[in-house]
Amino acid sequence: MVESVNFLGKNIFFKDKGSGFPVVFLHGFLESSAIWDDFADELSASFRVICPDLPGFGKSPIVAEVHTMELMAQSVKAVLKNVGIEKCIMVGHSMGGYSTLEFAKQFPDLLKGIVLFHSQALADSEEAKENRRRTINIVKLNRAGFIHHFIPDLFNPANIEKYKTEIETLMNQASETTGEAIIAALEGMKERRNSIELLTSTHLPVLFIAGKHDSRIPVQNIMAQALLPAHSEVLILGNAGHMGFIEARKETFAMIKSFCERFI
Repeated sequence: MVESVNFLGKNIFFKDKGSGFPVVFLHGFLESSAIWDDFADELSASFRVICPDLPGFGKSPIVAEVHTMELMAQSVKAVLKNVGIEKCIMVGHSMGGYSTLEFAKQFPDLLKGIVLFHSQALADSEEAKENRRRTINIVKLNRAGFIHHFIPDLFNPANIEKYKTEIETLMNQASETTGEAIIAALEGMKERRNSIELLTSTHLPVLFIAGKHDSRIPVQNIMAQALLPAHSEVLILGNAGHMGFIEARKETFAMIKSFCERFI
């Protein structure tokens, strides 16, 4: 069921399916809740699955000039409050992982565990910030061209032909995202806070999922950060880039389901 909740005067849309302990899935940059449809269909047999469209993506409109990770987390909190969820496990892909970490800082009592799916706790380096500034300029000049080149690069090069249809679907969905929303998210990621201290101090179980061929977040970063929490688990995908929910669907779904079953 697709529902919405008021947040900063705008409607934030979300999907709510199944019953049982709640699992919340947050999508990444240039994505929407649609990336989780297959996972939600299967997982909802045992859990209540909530999949928001973060501000500016999917059906949710832009709500600010800069979509900080704090703002993203607060939009998710508004969704959970609306449906009466007091505890959940949260799964975040890429930018959704940054939002998950921010949610864990602001609302730790609402969480039983977190999954960082091709995501990490480090803030942008100065070089990464400069790259985001360049990307913002590219989006201003040629939004469609940016999307066309950005999405295939998220996959292991060896998988691009295999997942040609899925890549086309992702590009078509991303093409509905406005330039303002893309820039708002890029600005928010550029400004995000370092979350290493959270990983070091949290008592929440943390599952890290990483791809050996991830061009966005090096697997070495994930391995180093996985040593920090009191309890962490790691799934390394040998044939995946940044899109393990497509490139290694069976393995990633099974790991997330097992994590949820053990920590509810």
